[in-house]
Amino acid sequence: MDKYVDEINYDKLIEKSLKHVVIDALKIVENQGLPGEQHFYISFRTDHPRTRIDALLKNQYPQEMTIVLQNQFEKLRVYDDCFSVVLHFNRVPYMLEIPFDAITYFGDPSVRFGLSFGAEINDEHPENVQNHQAEIISIDSFRKKNA
Repeated sequence: MDKYVDEINYDKLIEKSLKHVVIDALKIVENQGLPGEQHFYISFRTDHPRTRIDALLKNQYPQEMTIVLQNQFEKLRVYDDCFSVVLHFNRVPYMLEIPFDAITYFGDPSVRFGLSFGAEINDEHPENVQNHQAEIISIDSFRKKNA
């Protein structure tokens, strides 16, 4: 850890660990494509200061946007603090760069998996800061039941 803390913030630690699930899933798709029928719904803050999207999309979705990684995406690249992808809207390709801190939801409906996050907005933009509470997720709901 880089600095001394007065109190351990378990919500932040859990959210950071769960973000690594998203990162690892995206890395799998970056390396081999989507397995089977799997696909991702990813919601993210377009008003996050490090989100990079075309002005047309930004005007249409000024605060939050949901994308689907299923059929029409390409050039998925996963970096340390963000990912980039080219998506086609009305047959026009758009490059999006999404910081992991901007993600508010990640889901794969094909396996009934989903995670919600409180997106962190940089303190340089206090008008965008919202209070978020961590959502407790029971891992039992993701385990396969023996018939």
